[in-house]
Amino acid sequence: MNKLLATLIATLFVGIASAQAPAPVAAGPSAAPAVVKAQTKADKSVAAAVKSEAKVDAKAHARVEKAHAKSTATVIDAKAEAAATKTRAMAYAAKADVEDKSAATHKAEKVSAKADAKARKATIKAHAKLDATKVQAVADKATAKTETTAVKAQAKSDVKAAATK
Repeated sequence: MNKLLATLIATLFVGIASAQAPAPVAAGPSAAPAVVKAQTKADKSVAAAVKSEAKVDAKAHARVEKAHAKSTATVIDAKAEAAATKTRAMAYAAKADVEDKSAATHKAEKVSAKADAKARKATIKAHAKLDATKVQAVADKATAKTETTAVKAQAKSDVKAAATK
């Protein structure tokens, strides 16, 4: 939760910083209005890309946190269900008649093993879903970073093109 809050606060600061237009550089005799205009446009597009990247990062982080909580809850539920099943089986075995005690104990052990296996399967499945969510989050973050880098390169190119005109 703290990481999510920190990410949201960082996104807020990025939004505030991008909303404020940087002070225009004093135009010297060689700076044409087209260059200043291109620089301003480039700064705005880069700020928007950085803000978008921060937003994607925050959303990805939130998805991972949610998936982690769901995975933990699933594992806890599976273990609790297995424990309850094993308790019922052992209680049944304890209540059995003396002649049936051996068979009832054997059946209780079998039920306990099945309950443990079911809990392990649920745990593995929950962890696999969590891992898939983490991989998707990393991919989303990488894509956003790549897009931001592309916008920065395009902006730099536009400024250079305006300067050469």
